[in-house]
Amino acid sequence: MSDFRLKVFQSVAKNLSFTKASQELFVSQPAITKHIQELESTYQARLFDRQGSKISLTEAGKLLLEHCGRILEDYKRLEYEMHLLHNEYTGELRLGASTTIAQYVLPPLLASFIKKFPQVNLSLMNGNSREIEAALQEHRIDLGLVEGVFRLPNLKYSHFLDDELVAVVHTKSKLSLPEEITSKDMLSIPLVLRERGSGTLDLIERGLSQCGIKLSSLQVLMYLGSTESIKLFLENANCMGIVSIRSISRELASGIFRVVEVKDMPMLRDFSFVQQQGQEGGLAQVFMQFAMHNGSKL
Repeated sequence: MSDFRLKVFQSVAKNLSFTKASQELFVSQPAITKHIQELESTYQARLFDRQGSKISLTEAGKLLLEHCGRILEDYKRLEYEMHLLHNEYTGELRLGASTTIAQYVLPPLLASFIKKFPQVNLSLMNGNSREIEAALQEHRIDLGLVEGVFRLPNLKYSHFLDDELVAVVHTKSKLSLPEEITSKDMLSIPLVLRERGSGTLDLIERGLSQCGIKLSSLQVLMYLGSTESIKLFLENANCMGIVSIRSISRELASGIFRVVEVKDMPMLRDFSFVQQQGQEGGLAQVFMQFAMHNGSKL
């Protein structure tokens, strides 16, 4: 229902390229140009300055972009809520989620979704972020949820939730650590970390790199395939782990673990939906909208 010209404008403005917008939206470049010209005619203002092969937003373009996101989001919300009135969704939706999201974020959301849409056949694949992206590219799933900092250019990522990684030790550990340490202190601390391909390790490695430290310089006792494995390992070994704050809320509340702040290495990230470029709509879009509406409860 939404004005497709606004989607075209948003894509051109984001990429600052008519060619990239054409590729992203699977529309010919002359059609992209035509849509922009129609918008400029409607508002009687140039939206882009053109200097050779480069373009930039005019003041009118910046103003339209400011409103464009809200308008398109309102259209999506209207479409979602109108469909809710009829609860007309049926079919199969194959989800894939990285381990942290699958274990600690999705379960209550999936339960609510199934209750709301009982005619949808929902399945969930669990793996690390790289495995979920591969499954999406191989069409084994319809929609993914991943963590981490790396992005593949042929996939579309949409922010879902904020997350933070924290360093933790068991409260009964013989490892004597203060409440605050620096990244350099980590060189002498035995560690247990997530495996290669996980978004968690991606972020840790990036944070270390920004502090001038290589992952290979750390004393890593084990790389494990899940946060639950790390938690159990910490209960039986004198070492430190780095996990999502969402995964240890109960253990922190009950005093099993404590957080050790790495004060010069913040580890903030987002959980993101990931789709094939150009594949919007359908049950994947319904689930994304449902999750966005209910994300504040997670």
